Parts: sequence; structure tokens; C-alpha cells
Amino acid sequence: MAGQQHHYRVRVQWQGGRETGTTGYHDYGREHQLSAPGKAPIEGSADPAFLGNADRWNPEELLVGALSACHKLWYLHLCAEAGVVVLAYEDHAEGEMDAVQGRFTRATLRPHIVLDANSSEARALKLHETAHEKCFIARSVNFSVECQPVFSRQDSCHG
Repeated sequence: MAGQQHHYRVRVQWQGGRETGTTGYHDYGREHQLSAPGKAPIEGSADPAFLGNADRWNPEELLVGALSACHKLWYLHLCAEAGVVVLAYEDHAEGEMDAVQGRFTRATLRPHIVLDANSSEARALKLHETAHEKCFIARSVNFSVECQPVFSRQDSCHG
């Protein structure tokens, strides 16, 4: 993978022109649609604090979701290589943005991981550190991304 360039193309089409366009801050909608060939579209808007539609995804939620998903994908990959059997993974990630500074100040991932009965929790915990080091999205942001995993066990033999 070294030396390879990966390119990502997304179309963002504004849907909030109404009839007056941007004649004033309160006169236009923040609705938009993200799309890419062959994929279901994502209905987006601004955060409701910025006059957005609460029923649609906002860029801040998408950023937190991207951090969480990237970490999870690396984590599962590393677990598969290390013989740690993950049976379920659910994250309740949060991001914190300072609107005055106009930037995110931190994100916290809180994955709940169900391991099979024979997997090492110590090893599973250590793999979170490695996943964080490898996550492309976390490595691309200029704020702290913390991971606070919680583990539980499930017997992998169901009778």
C-alpha cells in the first residue's frame, strides 16, 4: 500500500436555494445531499444551532462518525490478525466543538466490544492503541481523539 494514492469523490448538491437564494442569512436552507456513484445518498444540513434541519446529518456528526468507523475498521482488522475474536462492536462516539474558536477540541470513542470467551482482554485493549495509531481519519485531525473501550464476554459455543 506504500506509495499508493487513494482518491475520494463526493458530490454535494445544495438543496436550500428556496426562491430567494442567499439574499439574507435567514433566507436560505442549509439542506444538501451527498452522493457518490453507486451509493445511497446522504441527506445533510447544518447543525440546528446554525439554522439546519435536525432530521438530516450535519458535517459535525459525519466527522465524528468517520472517526468512529475508521477506528472500528482498523480495530477489527487487527483483532482478526491477532486472534482476538470480536463478536459485536457498538460505539457511542461523541465530539466536542467550540463554536467560538470554530473548531473541534476533542472526540471520544466509547466502543462496547463483545469478545468470545477465549480472547485476551488485555490484548484486545492494546489493539485499540494500535488502531488509533493507524486510523487515517484520526491521524488527519488536529484535535484529541480518545478511546474508552468497554469489554464484555460471550461464550462462542452456542448449544
